[in-house]
Amino acid sequence: MSKAFTRESDDAPEGRPLPRVNPALPPGARNYLTASGAQRLREELESLLARRTTADAKPTPESERRISQLQQSLATAFIVPPPAPPWDQVRFGASVTVRDSGGQPTTYRIVGVDETDVDRDWVSWLSPIARALLNARLGERVRFKFPAGETELEIIVISYE
Repeated sequence: MSKAFTRESDDAPEGRPLPRVNPALPPGARNYLTASGAQRLREELESLLARRTTADAKPTPESERRISQLQQSLATAFIVPPPAPPWDQVRFGASVTVRDSGGQPTTYRIVGVDETDVDRDWVSWLSPIARALLNARLGERVRFKFPAGETELEIIVISYE
């Protein structure tokens, strides 16, 4: 085929286009963050931007996507301070220790969508477990349906950072 029938861009190596950043929030929901979560996101963004400006580091599509996600999250964040004591009701940012019907305690921390960390039991305020716990009071029992079945959870400790 003659070069007359090809575009110059056809000779360039193909780069994958960056996918659009899809917000994890449903339409109209606020982007709540804890103060410590917002600080961690700022630190991660600063680190990525610093790496981007070093001469020997070439930006990757993944790092550019993450920078975009962090910038978007921080630009739309509503940072929620912890409530004043006494901490007798579950609110955003709470670490909530519950005891299941078998007596097993588990602690969940209710955080923003961008702070969720299942390995640490940090759950999004939009998650089913957080929705079951939010606004409940110390000593109250709430019903929750896990994939393994429904159980009753007793709220035994509520704390905040």
